[in-house]
Amino acid sequence: MDLGDRLYSCDDHLDMWTLPPDLWQARVSPTLRDQAPKVVRMNDMDMWVGNGKPLGPSGGKMMNMYSAITRAGIRDDSGFRASTPKLRLEDMDRDGVWASVIYGPSLFGLPLGDAGLKAECLRVYNDWAAEFNAYAPERLAVLPVLTTHTVDAAVAELHRCAKMGHRGAIVFVFEIDVRQPEWDRLWSAAEETGLPLSFHIGAGLHLVEPVPKSWQMACYSACCPLQLDEPLSVMIFSGALERHPRMRLVLAESGIGWVPYFVGRLDGAATKHVPNATDYKLKAKPSEIFKAQVLATFEEEPLGPQLIPLVGADSFMWASDYPHPDSTFPHSGVAIAEAFAGLAPEVRRKATAENCARLYKFA
Repeated sequence: MDLGDRLYSCDDHLDMWTLPPDLWQARVSPTLRDQAPKVVRMNDMDMWVGNGKPLGPSGGKMMNMYSAITRAGIRDDSGFRASTPKLRLEDMDRDGVWASVIYGPSLFGLPLGDAGLKAECLRVYNDWAAEFNAYAPERLAVLPVLTTHTVDAAVAELHRCAKMGHRGAIVFVFEIDVRQPEWDRLWSAAEETGLPLSFHIGAGLHLVEPVPKSWQMACYSACCPLQLDEPLSVMIFSGALERHPRMRLVLAESGIGWVPYFVGRLDGAATKHVPNATDYKLKAKPSEIFKAQVLATFEEEPLGPQLIPLVGADSFMWASDYPHPDSTFPHSGVAIAEAFAGLAPEVRRKATAENCARLYKFA
């Protein structure tokens, strides 16, 4: 696969505060309009409110406080630059990024308190995402979000999204119990559609919360990638991945650091405990399953030259994380040079272009 010097970013964002204020009100069914998310003025700030619950700020003020765009000196007075395809592409060009896989609308789901309302709102978001991608389908891939209140609903939405041309899908893994055999129907659907499923960091912590201007924010930021250890371990040891060998799982924003250690620990645990299992007994080593079916995304990785070879470049995909404040934008080239210093050019190409392009069928 010859992609030249193109960069493919596998974990960027469209957060609630960047979304068009009329996204849901203009699209949901009239019977749900009163409960669906809307922007209202509260305490001199535009706020998203859904089903009577505050969901966070909307627009400029939040972006000015929490954005790699404004940090880079780019004007974003309205706060909606990231959700405007033309302007987003300008920023991608500024950073040397050809294609972007985009996560939204929230790392914590849509806490609307009503499963039917949430399912309808996610359908609306997924429809809008397909329209967003259509602006530059060879470059933009906002991933749809699967409703998780029932397995049947998740499966149906995955098939619907596949028919719309989406390239993958997000599962809010901390909303479900992946240990339950019923979720095998979703893993089967992922095989049938050929769409990779993503587990993104965000929830899973119990002691700290992402509180702005608090020490807890630093604690949360340091710990949240490691929360994907349990879902990954379950997907491997329960046989979910082994029974569905064509399924691909993405650990989004997991980073690299803990992964080699954990994959090695999975192999060690398998040696000690799998022979005694009576419910499911793995046939392959966990590390073999990981290398065949799992990819992890990362942004900056100072120890990349030491860590990437421990698992292999086929298992990793670079990401800019635009427009979050810890994004490498607009200096992604510097971060990439550091992460791959001393490694062969083909290693860099795999992790910054080829793996992403192949997984999401960009080329």
